[in-house]
Amino acid sequence: MGVGRRMKKQGAPEPLDEAHFTNLKRKAGMSVAESRAESQQYTNSKKRRTNGGAEGKGKKNSAGTTSTKGKFTNSLPSQKSAPKKSKKAESVPLPMSDEDMEDDDSDVADLMGDEFDDLSGEEEDGGLGDDFLDSGSEVYDSDEDHRSKPMFSEDEDESDAEEKLTAANIAGLTRKLDEQMAEEAADAQAELEEAALQTNIAGDRPHILDDDSEDEAGIKPKALLAPDLQLLRNRINNTVQALEDFSKRAQEGKSRAEHTAQLIKDICAYYGYSEYLAEKLFNLFPPKEAFAFFEANETARPVVIRTNTLRTHRRDLAQALINRGVTLEPVGKWSKIGLQIFESAVPLGATPEYLAGHYILQAASSFLPVMALAPQEHERVLDMAAAPGGKTTHIAALMKNTGCIFANDSNKSRAKGLIGNIHRLGAKNTIVCNYDAREFPKVIGGFDRVLLDAPCSGTGVIAKDPSVKTNKTEKDFLMLPHLQKQLLLAAIDSVDHNSKTGGYIVYSTCSVTVEENEGVVQYALSRRPNVKLVETGLVFGKEGFTAYMGKTFDKSLKLTRRYYPHAYNVDGFFVSKFKKFGPSPKGSGASNGVSKAMVDELEADKRPVPETEEDEKTDAFGGWDEEEDQAYMERARRAMLKKKGINPKANVGDMSKKPNGKEKKKSKSKDT
Repeated sequence: MGVGRRMKKQGAPEPLDEAHFTNLKRKAGMSVAESRAESQQYTNSKKRRTNGGAEGKGKKNSAGTTSTKGKFTNSLPSQKSAPKKSKKAESVPLPMSDEDMEDDDSDVADLMGDEFDDLSGEEEDGGLGDDFLDSGSEVYDSDEDHRSKPMFSEDEDESDAEEKLTAANIAGLTRKLDEQMAEEAADAQAELEEAALQTNIAGDRPHILDDDSEDEAGIKPKALLAPDLQLLRNRINNTVQALEDFSKRAQEGKSRAEHTAQLIKDICAYYGYSEYLAEKLFNLFPPKEAFAFFEANETARPVVIRTNTLRTHRRDLAQALINRGVTLEPVGKWSKIGLQIFESAVPLGATPEYLAGHYILQAASSFLPVMALAPQEHERVLDMAAAPGGKTTHIAALMKNTGCIFANDSNKSRAKGLIGNIHRLGAKNTIVCNYDAREFPKVIGGFDRVLLDAPCSGTGVIAKDPSVKTNKTEKDFLMLPHLQKQLLLAAIDSVDHNSKTGGYIVYSTCSVTVEENEGVVQYALSRRPNVKLVETGLVFGKEGFTAYMGKTFDKSLKLTRRYYPHAYNVDGFFVSKFKKFGPSPKGSGASNGVSKAMVDELEADKRPVPETEEDEKTDAFGGWDEEEDQAYMERARRAMLKKKGINPKANVGDMSKKPNGKEKKKSKSKDT
C-alpha cells in the first residue's frame, strides 16, 4: 500500500542514538560493560527485525489482519516466548479498518514499535534475561525499569532528573519549587542592586571628578572624561531620577543639596559648561527639564528662512526652491512666512531667489518680537538695535513699505551689513542711523512703536555659539542687565503716548536668564509708572517668572513669554510688550544722561533736536559738508550735460550765472 498520512507530513523520524540507550541503562544501575554488550545485542537484533519486517510486510492472514511473524518472534528467545505472547495478548488493541491497519504497517509504525516494544526484546537476547528467571515474575518487562525515571537530554546529569510526582509528595514538591523560585528572585534582586550601586553617586569612579588633588597631580580632565562619558551620563540620569523622587530614590546619607551639586559638576564635565553658568541655567528648571535643556543645546536648531512678502509669496518661493532640490516645509501654524529647510542641493545664500531678495536666512525665534510689535501702515517705528536687518525688513514688509522706519545700530561696521540687506530686500521706507541707542530721547522721539532687541549674553543660542558655555562670567551678568535697563528706559521715553494707533514698546532678548529678562522688565515698571505690560499676541510660549530664587516680581509678568529649545525647538528667547499710556515723569531722563530741560522739550513737541556744533565736529556720520557736496553737485551737472550731448566747458559761464545776473564763484573741483 501507499505511504501513511503521517509519513507524508513529516517523514520518518531519525534513528535513535545507541549512546542514548547506553546512558539510560547506566543510570538504571547497569555497569558500563553490561550496557555496551546490551547495545551491541540491540543493534544485531534490530538488523534481524528489519530484514524480517521487510519480508513479511504487507502479508495478511485469512482473517484480514497483518501477520507479525518474523517481526517479533525472530528476535525473542525460546524460553520466554510463551510469557511474552500472553502479555501481548492482554494489550491487543481494538480491531481497526483495513486502511488504519495498513497505516500501522508503515515505516513510521515500525520505527515506533522499535522504539518502545523492542526494548524487551533486546534484554531477552542479552545476558539480563537470565538474571530475572528466578524472580517468579513471568510478565516482567525490562522497559518498565527505564520508564521509572524521566528521560532527559544527554547533556543533563543524574541530579537533573525530576522526582516522581505522586499524590503523597505533591505538597512537598510544590513547597520545594516555591523556595527555589524565591531564591532565584532574591539573587536577581541582589544583582540589580549591585549594578545600580555601581552606577550610583556612591560609586568609586564618579568621585574621581571631585578629587582636586588628582587633577593637580597631572591627570587632565579631558583625558579622564574620554573613557568615562558613558559613566557620567548614567550617573546624570540616576541623579535626575533621584531628585525627581527624592524620598524613594535618593541615596542614603546624602542631602538634596549634595545631589544637586554632584549633578551640576557632572553637567559641567559632560557638556563643557563653566560651573557658574551651569548652576545659573540649572536653577531655571526642575531637574528633569534642566537635563532636557542642556541636551537640546547640543543639537543645532533647524535652518529657517523668512519669505520677503515685498517681492514674492511663500507658496511661489517654496515651489521655486523645491525645483532647485530643496526639501522644506512650513515652519509652523503660527507663522505664514517661515519655511523650514531640511536638505538643500544648492547653497541657500547663493540662489537667484536669495540674491533677488525673495527671502532672508533668519531664525524662527526672531519672528516673534516683530509679531508682538505688530506694526501698522503709515506709522513711525524705531528699531533700536537693527543689525543685521532681519527684524527691520520684517517690519517693512508688514508695513508694506509705508510710513517710516528708523533702523539704528551703534556699530558702524554692522550698519553696513544692515544697509545691504535693506537694499536687497527692497525696503524703501527705512532710514539707517548710527547712534548709541541710549541717546534716542534727545536725538528723535515721537515714535508710534519701538522695538528693542537688546544685546544679551546669548544663553538662548548656545547651540549656535558654544563659546557661551565658558566665556560668560558673573561680571557679564552684572554689566549686561545694567545696559539693558538703560536701553529700555530710553525706548520707553522715545514713544509717543498720544499715538492713535501705537504707543507700544517690545523688549526682547535671546537669553533665558532672569537677570536679563524679568529683572529688567521689573526695573522698567518701577522707574516708569506710565507704562504697563500687555498681551504679546503670541499663540504659544511659557509664562514669565513672577518669583525666582527668593525674588518676587509684578504679577503682570505672566504676560511675558519665554521660549526654550527643548520645548519648542527654537532658540531660547524672551518677549515682553509694554503700553505707554502717559508722559514720562519730569526729570526721568537724568539716568540716561538727558537733562531736565531736554525732557521738557521732548514732552512738548517730540520733534528732533538740532545737532550742536560739538556733535557736528565729533560725529561726521550722516552730517553735511558743503564744499564736498558742491563738488559732487558740479560733477553731476557736467555728467548730465555730457549725456545730453552738450559740452559742459562751453556752458560753464552760462550755467554759473544766477537769475539776477550776478556770477557765481566757480567750483575748484576737478573735472571728471
